[in-house]
Formats: sequence, C-alpha cells, structure tokens
Amino acid sequence: MLTEDFSLLFETSPAIQFIRLRNAKWVMPFLYKVFQSDNTRFSVPESQLLQWLTETLLNQENGQEDLEEAQILLGETEEVKSRKYLQNWVQRRILQDFTDDHGNTMYQLSSYSVKVFQWIQSLQLSKHVGTESRFKLVFNSLRDILENTEDDKNKRLETLKNKRAEIDKEIKALELGINPENYSNAQIEERLDLFTRHCYELIGDFREVEDNFKQIHRSIVEQHTKAELNKGKILGFAFEAYDTLRNSNQGKSFYAFWDFLISRAGQEEWRELTIRLLDLLSDRSIEADQYFIENIKSLLLSQGKNVYESNDKMAEKLSKIITEKEITRHRRLRTQINNIKELAFDLIDEDKIPAGIELTDRADIRLHMEKKLNLQQKDTQVVLKQPMEKSEKIEDMERFSRLINKTHVNKKALWQKVENLLKQKETATLSEVLDATPLEHGIAEVVTYYDFLKEKSKQVQIIKGTTEIISINPDRTKFIEVPYLLFGKQTV
Repeated sequence: MLTEDFSLLFETSPAIQFIRLRNAKWVMPFLYKVFQSDNTRFSVPESQLLQWLTETLLNQENGQEDLEEAQILLGETEEVKSRKYLQNWVQRRILQDFTDDHGNTMYQLSSYSVKVFQWIQSLQLSKHVGTESRFKLVFNSLRDILENTEDDKNKRLETLKNKRAEIDKEIKALELGINPENYSNAQIEERLDLFTRHCYELIGDFREVEDNFKQIHRSIVEQHTKAELNKGKILGFAFEAYDTLRNSNQGKSFYAFWDFLISRAGQEEWRELTIRLLDLLSDRSIEADQYFIENIKSLLLSQGKNVYESNDKMAEKLSKIITEKEITRHRRLRTQINNIKELAFDLIDEDKIPAGIELTDRADIRLHMEKKLNLQQKDTQVVLKQPMEKSEKIEDMERFSRLINKTHVNKKALWQKVENLLKQKETATLSEVLDATPLEHGIAEVVTYYDFLKEKSKQVQIIKGTTEIISINPDRTKFIEVPYLLFGKQTV
C-alpha cells in the first residue's frame, strides 16, 4: 500500500467517513442495535426505522447531537430531524435505500458499514484467542494451495498415498479399540469463534457483491440517459461490465459458493453438520448462539438472493433498453399508416385524382433485378451430398438427462450393482459396472448413473478431459461416447 493511498482513502472511503462522523458516538450504537444486534435483521422498513430514530432522539441528552453535520435547523421536530438524518446517511453511503416487492422503502447497511462493524468487533478482547486454530487454518490453506497446483504426477500420487496411509492408520487404531484423539472444550470454543467470525465476514462479502451489481445497474441508467449513446453502445457497456464482474476473482468465488449453497447435496450436508454440532455443544455444555448456528444457512441464502435480485434488475433494465426503441418505431409507423388511410378515404369518391409525376425529359428506366431472356436450356448438375458419419458423443449429461424419460429405471437397483462391484475393488468405472451387469434400459439407464454425481457426491466423480465408449445394445453394434465416470468406496 502506497503512502498516497492513505490520503485517498481518508478523503473518499465511506467506511472511514462513517468512523469520522461528528455524531458517530450515538449513530454507531443506534445502527448497530437496529441492524446487527440480533444477527437476523438485515433490512428495516422506513416507517419502523423513523420511529426508532425519533424515539432515540427524544431520549437523547442535550449536547450529544451535531445538527450542522446533517444540515438540521434549530427548532425542527424530531420526525423532521430523523428524515434528514436518514437522507444524510444514504448520501454518505452509510445506509442503502431500496424498494421491496410491495413498493415500500427499505433500508439496510451498506457494505462499508458492515466492514466497519466487523472491524470494531475485532477490536474487542476475545475470550478465545484462537492461536492454534488459526495456525492450523493457515497451515492447511498453504498445504491445499500446493497440493492442488502440483503438476508432477509422481509427487501428487505420493501425496495421495500418504493421505491414504494416515487414514488406514487411524482406521486400524479404531479397529483395535484405541480411542481417537478428540478436541477439548477449549479447542472447540476456539474453532466455533472462528467459524462465527467467518460467517459474518461472508455475509459482508455478499453485500459487497450486491453493491457491485447495483453500481453496474446505476451506470446503465446513467449511460442510457445520455442522448449521444445509442442502444448498441449501452448494451456493449452493460455486458462488458457484467462479464468483468462475473469473471473476476470475487465473482467466481461468489458463484462457486452460491452453487454449492443452493445444491441439494450442499443443503443436506449443511443441515446434518449443523445438527451434529448442536448436539456436540449440548453434550459438552458449551455456551453458543444456538439460534445463529441454526439459521446461518438461511441468512446466507437471504443475502445471496439479494445479489441475484440486483442482477435481475440489471437484466430488466437491459430488456427495456432493447424494446424501447422498437416500440417507438412501431408507434410512429402505425401513425403514418393511419394518416395514409385517412387521405385515401377522403379521395375515395373523386373520379379523377391528381396524382403522379410529370417529367419533361425522357425517363431512363433500368431494372437492375430484371431477368434477361435466355433461350438456351441450362444444364443442371445434381450434386449428391452424402452425410458425414458422426460419432454420438454426449457433452453435458445433466442437460441431456432432461430429454430422457428415466422414470422406469430403478436407481436403487443401479446403485446396488455399483456397490456389489466395489466390494471386490477400490474403484470402478462406468464401463466396468456395465460389463459386470449389462444394460436393461439402454441410454436411459446410462444417463441415470450420472444422477449419482449429486446424490452420492462423495463416492462419484467425473474425470475431466477424459471420455469412454459405452455399448448400448447386447450385440455391441451401437456405442455412445460419455464423460469418464468413476465410482469409489464410502470414505470414513
């Protein structure tokens, strides 16, 4: 960070401006109590927020307010002062105002204010200084980076074998009756505190991505109001901005996390882990915010939904831009046609209508599209085009499965075939499963095996960049090329 960056931040950053407010001593506690204290209220209706702010100002001691900061005049009522405060906070980007589905004005903290409160919370002395848990997180992150960027196949194979050896060693110890080493209460509290902090930071990240979408939408509206920009330039600007955001590190990270959060497997695993965590805390008599732990997934989904709603608003604005000019042109065209009809009706009863063009010189008429007379018959050559042989290859199994009727395929029976083969070996490919138990329902049965990618995600995976050829009839005369599907045993 350069020295000049500090001056720029102090002058332009809404987060620093929020901290430097002359009314910050009472504004910060008020906004924290409204939006952050119960961990569940992320937006408040304008009427409710005005009521709470008015009550706060009425109970305020004299001398605590700096009226000049919000341009408040002496003698104004608390209700008028409350509205001016809200307007001032929105202008300073401390709060954001938006309209809900019912047309009501709502307020929420901006991403800058969320980060300010997170920073203030980090200044408090914590009961649990998670040195061990933080170091393990850093160490595991370092190891994860190196393991998943290793190009040397031998080193990667050696790493996987070492992991398997550690797992086999732990399994052997449990089989011999040796009790595993479990976390103590202090270690659990450290990690629980770290988990909670990360959840709050994740909610703040959602708000920041939402702000970026809103900024794009605001820029589209601004560009549209400029008469010198045509529709093509506005659309080009919008799509370029959207692609830049989605392909940025922040956008890729958000969409990858969001896809996991809304997936059936992700939600089911989260629910199961939450129940186990709450049972553990109850058994160990460890104090924790049970309500927050139970509802963190719902809070994340709620914040993620706001991001998609911002995206939908941008798409809606683009749609209006596309259709706006076409609607105007059609209206003008209909008006011109109706005027021509009115003129025709006015002249319908006249015998001789003065219409036409009188030329003094000879008119040189050239019909460029006129077909010339040719008495010779043209030889027609018939070109016979033979269709090229094309291999049947399925690129996207999920989209292809929507075209296939699979209701008659028994998934339980298919998975039982996989488990029977896995009793004999550690892993098995789809072709090996079908060699052991031939197909009964053709392509529909092949596609059904790929449904286990979601339902049995811990045991099924696709090897990227690799395909295999599957026979779909008993005579082995018809084949399809599909992504390489690998089954494995359930990990402990």
